[in-house]
Amino acid sequence: MYPSVFDYKVAHTVEEALDLLNEHGSDARILAGGQSLIPMMKLRLAHPGVLVDINRIPGLSTITTNGHLAIGALARHADVERSSAARSFNKTLDGAAPWIADPIVRNRGTLCGSLAHCDPEGDWASVMLAVGGSVVAISKAGEREIPMTEFLVDFFTNSLQPGEMVKEARIPAYSGRGGGTYIKLERKIGDYATVGVASHLVLDDAGHISDAGIGLTSVGHHNLKATHAENIMLGEPPSDELFAEAANAAANACEPESDVRGPAEYKRDLVRVYTRRALAKALSQAAGNQE
Repeated sequence: MYPSVFDYKVAHTVEEALDLLNEHGSDARILAGGQSLIPMMKLRLAHPGVLVDINRIPGLSTITTNGHLAIGALARHADVERSSAARSFNKTLDGAAPWIADPIVRNRGTLCGSLAHCDPEGDWASVMLAVGGSVVAISKAGEREIPMTEFLVDFFTNSLQPGEMVKEARIPAYSGRGGGTYIKLERKIGDYATVGVASHLVLDDAGHISDAGIGLTSVGHHNLKATHAENIMLGEPPSDELFAEAANAAANACEPESDVRGPAEYKRDLVRVYTRRALAKALSQAAGNQE
């Protein structure tokens, strides 16, 4: 199927892109990697009147650290996967990077574009929820930082205002000894997740859990943050029993649907099993037992 008719504009600066967004309003969409938007347009599930191509804007593909990790709007999935700065900065991010789609998509698609797309089967949003990440939006009025918990609104819906575009994604530094990972079940390489779980743990000087994060993929209308499960662990010494309790809470928090990838209860049980495994891996990293 072919997409409906649209206009194509190329922006060479951020200011030019914002001018185009203001000019065309809700009829305009940003084009970065296009690995999510273009297929939806071809299926007529999305029909923007104007595409604003930002690929020629310099300075948006950087991955830098300055008290936090900043991933620019044009940084490809493959850039994140290969970045030594990203790999050393956050273990959950490093664990998720190889799971993103397939090599072809990773070479074109962008992390920020995936976040803005808000597909509940996307992997990066679960990582951002687990690690306490945020999105920086820019408009003619300036910049604002949006916590991931506020950026995700609903199925394919984010909290960007008219005239705003995503400039970068931010991940905070560990506040202590930290670790995390991403575990995903997919039917074949490049498939959407049947279930995905992102974990994040930080230990204090006494070895107790001072920060915890769990992000869930493909089990709700958008990626879910298992807040109650996280709170169960705060201030506690890590143990198999504690992780089992948190895993049960995460399973109870999700809202999977039965589909071709499996029945809802199967997915809920996967969340339980994967959460325990992901937390155990995060603890091993935080305790310094493995990379």
